[in-house]
Amino acid sequence: MAKKPSSFKSDFKSAYTSARSKKWAKKSQHFRPHKSFHRSYREDYQRELAVPGLLSHAVNTFKTIFKNWKIFLPLIILAVIFNILLVGLMNEDTYTAFQDAVEETNQNYAGGSLGNFAKAGLTLMSVVATGGLSSGLTETQVIFLTIIFLIIWLVTVYIVRHYLAGHKIKLRDALYNALTPLLSTLVVLIVFLIQLLPVVFTVIIYSAAVQTVFLSTPFYALVFFIFASLMILLSLYLISSTAMALVAVTAPGLYPMKALSSASDLIMGRRIKLIIRILFLIFVVAIVYVVFMLPLILLDMWAKSTFSWLEGIPFVSVYLLIATVFAFIYSATYLYLYYRRMLNYDNQK
Repeated sequence: MAKKPSSFKSDFKSAYTSARSKKWAKKSQHFRPHKSFHRSYREDYQRELAVPGLLSHAVNTFKTIFKNWKIFLPLIILAVIFNILLVGLMNEDTYTAFQDAVEETNQNYAGGSLGNFAKAGLTLMSVVATGGLSSGLTETQVIFLTIIFLIIWLVTVYIVRHYLAGHKIKLRDALYNALTPLLSTLVVLIVFLIQLLPVVFTVIIYSAAVQTVFLSTPFYALVFFIFASLMILLSLYLISSTAMALVAVTAPGLYPMKALSSASDLIMGRRIKLIIRILFLIFVVAIVYVVFMLPLILLDMWAKSTFSWLEGIPFVSVYLLIATVFAFIYSATYLYLYYRRMLNYDNQK
């Protein structure tokens, strides 16, 4: 008996049912405790995570870098050389202007009572706060700077991944093999920058409000404070998962959108813990700058005041570049180790 041709209605219903089952099967792979118009209980989204403490994790990151100093030291040297050739250093006149401003402040407001240590600290704060390395760069220099630090990020993650796997690699292997996900990482970085737009809008609105004396009224100042707080919290919420996606996307064969989705699943219910880790990372990087840069700035001040022929040589600019490259390597290692801890904990459950 010949089979009767199926009707359009039954075919459409079958196709719709199949597509819906595939969609829900895909959704079931994600950790999504929050449902629209349904109350989320703490027990639904609280996820355990056994990781070392803040200080232990920071120290372990230093140990990882120092154990592999034979690879990381050439990487720092190469990054500094290429940055000098393609981007350039902070202008020595800019650094001298910072020193003059600090000295003028010391004479006018502190009566010349500030010592060299305090003046060095204020100079360092001025250089870092104004974006020392990235101030006054052309568009081409910004592109080169971005590419250089993306390469440092990828190479660092590649080195640490293979170190944890027990492999012995050379810097040449890392440079040749780590750059495969460069385009994918750039896509995730663009998403990261887009998620910072609420903070950018807040800064723009703040500048306009200051110029129009809008914030002089207490009520309006309170409204703006609430608005700015919400915008900053929104950006923090968004970029916390994207920071992990910048690590996840370095895995071979992982697409950017898949990396963003998997990173969001990984930190769901752990977002506050991750934000605390990132804030502690910023604190550690600040300590690195202070410990590394302050003695060198003091030495530079003494040397140039003693030997006049040393004036104009950008010692501090080179020191700042080295400190920045090391801080970036440290940040990449710090985040990757935390990412691996989360992955290992979930896989062991």
